Amino acid sequence: MSHYLDILLRPDPEIAPHQLLAALYAKLHLALVQLGSGRLGISFPGYTEKPASLGNCLRVFGPETDLQGLIALPWLGGLQDHLHTLSVAQVPPAVGYRRFSRVQAKSNPDRLRRRQMKRHGLSEDEARARVPDSCAETLTLPFVMLRSASTMQTFRLFIRSDAASAPASGMFNAYGLSATATVPWF
Repeated sequence: MSHYLDILLRPDPEIAPHQLLAALYAKLHLALVQLGSGRLGISFPGYTEKPASLGNCLRVFGPETDLQGLIALPWLGGLQDHLHTLSVAQVPPAVGYRRFSRVQAKSNPDRLRRRQMKRHGLSEDEARARVPDSCAETLTLPFVMLRSASTMQTFRLFIRSDAASAPASGMFNAYGLSATATVPWF
């Protein structure tokens, strides 16, 4: 990760920052799908878990040519008035590293029971005994509300950030996240 691009949210009295960030992230996701390189990763410099927040800056990392390709796409559309996009810059020499990855909670016991019944041939009572209501997992991590283009359902994309002692290469998904690859942290 040699270069980065910062996209800052401008304060807007009519739109909450988390709504602007969700709109920005949804558009970035579509642009990353269109580019399809897997070389662009993201970070949130204002990321905190307590209180859960992604902050007001989205930072995109990657090779300079890929970032210029992202800028060349007309992906921001009407959001440009609500954003301040800085120029592509080189990553500073002395940085830390973090991994930003997606986390999915097992939050629906009914779905887990149906899965147990289908996979293991259990009755509803047996599945209920194996998967009680108390097993529902809730997350307190920062998240972005997104809408699936295929199902049109709204969902929370929970994001975890873990510190890494050294850089790790790998591919990034269409959300700019990776379970293995790291991005510079500064």
